[in-house]
Amino acid sequence: MLVDLNGMQEESFIGFKGGTKSFSQKAFVDIDNDNKMLIGRLEPGASIGYHKHEGNCEIMYILSGEGLMKSDDEADTKVVPGQCFYCQNGHSHSLINTGDSDLLFFAGIPSQK
Repeated sequence: MLVDLNGMQEESFIGFKGGTKSFSQKAFVDIDNDNKMLIGRLEPGASIGYHKHEGNCEIMYILSGEGLMKSDDEADTKVVPGQCFYCQNGHSHSLINTGDSDLLFFAGIPSQK
C-alpha cells in the first residue's frame, strides 16, 4: 500500500500533549486505528509535551531543522537531520524545536498487539 503523506491535509494543534506553540501533522491511521505514520512539523520554539507511550512505541526520523529530545530520566539529546529516535512502549519523551526554522520529522507509531 502506498501512503502519500505529501498529498494529505495538514492538521495543527496548539499545546499538543501539553507542549508549547503549534504542532502540525499530515497523518495516516490504518483502518483498524492501530498503526500511524505521519510527517510532523514544529514551528520554532514549539514542542510536543512530555508523554508516555502505553500500548505502542514511536520511531521518529528527523528530516530537517534541529531540536532537543527529552526521554525518561536520560540527559536531553540534541537531534539533527538523519538521526532516528526510538521511544519504547512504557517509556516517555518530548521533542522541542530549538532552531530558527521548522523542525520536520517522520514518525511511525506501530501497534503493540
